[in-house]
Amino acid sequence: MPGLGWDAAAEQRFDVNLSILFTELPLLERPAAAAAAGFTAVELWWPWIDSPTPERSELDALRKAIEDAGVRLTGLNFYAGQLPGPDRGALSVPGEESERFRANVEVAAEFAGSLGCGALNALYGNRVDGVDPAEQDALALENLVLAARAADGIGAILLVEALNKPESPLYPLVSAPAAVGVVDKVNAATGLDNARFLMDLYHLSMNGEDLPAVIERYTAKTGHVQIADNPGRGAPGTGSLPLEDLLGRLRKAGYDGWVGLEYKPGDRPSAEAFDWLPR
Repeated sequence: MPGLGWDAAAEQRFDVNLSILFTELPLLERPAAAAAAGFTAVELWWPWIDSPTPERSELDALRKAIEDAGVRLTGLNFYAGQLPGPDRGALSVPGEESERFRANVEVAAEFAGSLGCGALNALYGNRVDGVDPAEQDALALENLVLAARAADGIGAILLVEALNKPESPLYPLVSAPAAVGVVDKVNAATGLDNARFLMDLYHLSMNGEDLPAVIERYTAKTGHVQIADNPGRGAPGTGSLPLEDLLGRLRKAGYDGWVGLEYKPGDRPSAEAFDWLPR
């Protein structure tokens, strides 16, 4: 909000997540709206929630919208089921969802690669009643290895994200150590060393984690950072999370990557939800 001070934020590279901001607009109009708001980069959840393999024409139309807007795609989620919705990923869910994830891997990687996108996020998926967690974890590792190899094929990193337990009670990766543990397993299995932690400060704060300690311990394994204030998942300044301080700590710890704005605009147009940002 005005007067937040955010001097340090001028040194940060912010991109806007078009799956949570500018959603009042049709998908193909959002990249241009982000550019008009002053952003040079965007990120996306998988936009076709019902289809891991959309028609070529749909992929081409989104690619053109991003290129025409003159923004860079910095991050893309693999197919993750109904998101927003009840799902939190597909890769550890046996049967049809796992197959849909596998069908999506090359499609998502090819699309990301065509836009020079350097990070692909693979949401782990919820625990399933009646399925042994060990079986889900074995399937997850198998699919994450496929995803890491596809990401490596376009020179990208694979991201593994921790979510928060209050909002995602069936998601097993609800702490930084849990997500980083999976990152380490994937890197050990592939030998590629391209799996990284997606550090979402909102989710970690919802879990009650010690954020300065997480930053100190895991910045070296972090490939992307996302922010929203807490409580409320709104813009910085709408809650009580010391985001300016935390981003300063990240920079001091050596993080120089993009920071994704993954917050809700509230009851105003998304274009008005950036008044906290230094110009």
